[in-house]
Amino acid sequence: MQSFNRTPVVTHFILVGFSRLEELQLLLFVVFLLLYLTILLANATIMAVIRFSRTLHTPMYGFLFILSFSESCYTFVIIPQLLAHLLSHTKTISFVACATQLFFFLGFACTNCFLIAVMGYDRYVAICHPLRYTLIMNKRLGLGLVSLSAATGFFIALVATNLICDMPFCGPNRVNHYFCDMAPVIKLACTDTHIKELALFSLSILVIMVPFLLIIISYGFIVNTILKIPSAEGKRKAFATCASHLTVVFVHYGCASIIYLRPKSKSASDKDQLVAVTYTVVTPLLNPLVYSLRNQEVKTALKRVLRMPVATKEI
Repeated sequence: MQSFNRTPVVTHFILVGFSRLEELQLLLFVVFLLLYLTILLANATIMAVIRFSRTLHTPMYGFLFILSFSESCYTFVIIPQLLAHLLSHTKTISFVACATQLFFFLGFACTNCFLIAVMGYDRYVAICHPLRYTLIMNKRLGLGLVSLSAATGFFIALVATNLICDMPFCGPNRVNHYFCDMAPVIKLACTDTHIKELALFSLSILVIMVPFLLIIISYGFIVNTILKIPSAEGKRKAFATCASHLTVVFVHYGCASIIYLRPKSKSASDKDQLVAVTYTVVTPLLNPLVYSLRNQEVKTALKRVLRMPVATKEI
């Protein structure tokens, strides 16, 4: 710490993380390293398959390509530093580095929330308005939705980061987390944080609940349309195209809600780190696995890219 106008100012934080599990540091390093490499490989595979398979050059898979890229960047903001700290006795991070990590973490997290909502709208148009799908979901609209998601996400991240970093930090500097997240950092501020916490809570509702409700509304129309399909096979195929997206929706928004949509008295607990592992490690790994294992088009395209024999139905 340093003195400025006789007020001690925090210049660095200590990320407590998993330091209490000192005897398991090496094991945790190996586990997180393997998970991180798997995340990068899985998302890179999804992007490569979409890029080199012409059958997947559709808006739906274009959004999946962007989501995979965003998820890779999202994990890059957090996991490499976690790995370094697991092998180091000093687990410090400068104030500027903490603010930078917080900004990019929130930016990519918000962008992902909006992208998943965009993918829900894409499914709505594809199933409820199939004859107008290519007319509505054209390249211009697709690029516009992706750009709007990223711009809105990073703008919200900028506002949230500014609200947090504008507070005075003049006392404790031990962050009860393995990265700089909102609640653990705010807890260290040496001022009344109620107003800013209310503002951040409002932003969390905007980022989490608004897209989630839009997805639920979209799927209400989707289910209504599917139930009108006369054939059982047609219904099965329609539900199958939505299953992967719905799995990601409930895991992604569910974990985010547990952490960011709670009263102050229950925030920044030790259990948050376990939930944080889910949305910083498991969810980015789940996305490509769900879309590759549950999506027949992706599996077929992957086999073609790998030059594996593809089973075809006899007519």
